[in-house]
Amino acid sequence: MAGYFSVFLVLLTLGSGLIWLVDHLVYAPKRRERIAIAKGSSQADLDDDVIAQIAPVPAITEGAKSIFPMIAAITIFRSFIFEPFQIPSGSMMPTLLVGDFILVQKYSYGIKDPVWRTQLVEVNEPKRGDIVVFKFPLDEKVDFIKRTIGLPGDRIVYRNKRLYIKPNCAEGQEKSGEMFCAEFNAVDMDIINRDEFYQGLMPLVRLKETLPGQTHDILINPEALESKGRYYQQQDTRADEWVVPEDSYFMMGDNRDNSQDSRMWGFVPKANLVGKAVFIWMSFEFENGPDSLLPSFVPTGVRFERLGSIQ
Repeated sequence: MAGYFSVFLVLLTLGSGLIWLVDHLVYAPKRRERIAIAKGSSQADLDDDVIAQIAPVPAITEGAKSIFPMIAAITIFRSFIFEPFQIPSGSMMPTLLVGDFILVQKYSYGIKDPVWRTQLVEVNEPKRGDIVVFKFPLDEKVDFIKRTIGLPGDRIVYRNKRLYIKPNCAEGQEKSGEMFCAEFNAVDMDIINRDEFYQGLMPLVRLKETLPGQTHDILINPEALESKGRYYQQQDTRADEWVVPEDSYFMMGDNRDNSQDSRMWGFVPKANLVGKAVFIWMSFEFENGPDSLLPSFVPTGVRFERLGSIQ
C-alpha cells in the first residue's frame, strides 16, 4: 500500500507541475496580452471581476497551481527524508507496541528514487542493532520492521532461545580458512521482569540483550517450543544456523517467539531497505473489549510516555 501511495504522490506532483509549467510558458502570457489590450482600450481601471472575464484562468490550472508546492514538498519529504509508519503487530515488543506511530529516516541507508527504488546515492550501511523498515523479500508490496542482527559475512546461531554471533572478519584482519576470524559470542541476556507482558495467560520474560555496542530489551515465551522445522534452511548449515550473504542482512523481531523474521524466510537484500526507525511521534492504546460500544480500531488513550527516540 505504501508503494502505491508513493507512486500516486509522484504522479500527482508531476501532473500538477506539468500543468503549472505549460500554463506559465504558454497560456499565462496570452492572458496577460489580452488584459493589456483591454486596459489600453478602456478609459477606466479594470477590476478583478472584469479581468477574470477577459482572461479566465481554467479551474484545473488554478487547482494545479495551488496544490503543486504543497504536494512537491510532501513528496520530497516522504521520499527522501522521513516517512511515517504505524506498527501493526506485536513482533517488535517491548521496543515497539501496536498503536505506535513512528518516523523512518529514509536517507539512512542511501537515497533511492520513490518509484523504482533505484539507488541514487550511497550513504551508510545498517549497523548491528538498528531497527529497520524493509520490503518483505517474499512480497515486496509489504513493509516489515525488524532489528538488524546479522551483517554480511556473519554466522548466526539461534539455539535454546539464545543468540550466538560469529562476526565476519574486520577489514584488514587476516581471515581464516572458513572466512571467519572470531569465535562464536553468546549474546548476553539479563532478566528484567516476568509479569509485564502476557501472551494469552502466559507471562513473557523480559530480558536485556546486549549486542556489540548496543543494548535493547526482548521478550521470550519460556513455554513456547522452538519451531526449527519452520526455519529457513540454508545450504551447508545446520537448521538453526545461518551465514549472511554479501549485501544482505539477518533480521529478527524483539518478541522472539512471536515474530516471522529471517529465521523463517531468510535474508533481507540491501536493495529492500527502506530506512531506519528513529522516532515515536504518537502512541495510541486500543483496549476496547468485546463488550465495548466502540469499534476495536478506535483508540482509548494516548501513551505520551512512549513518545521520543527509538532505542
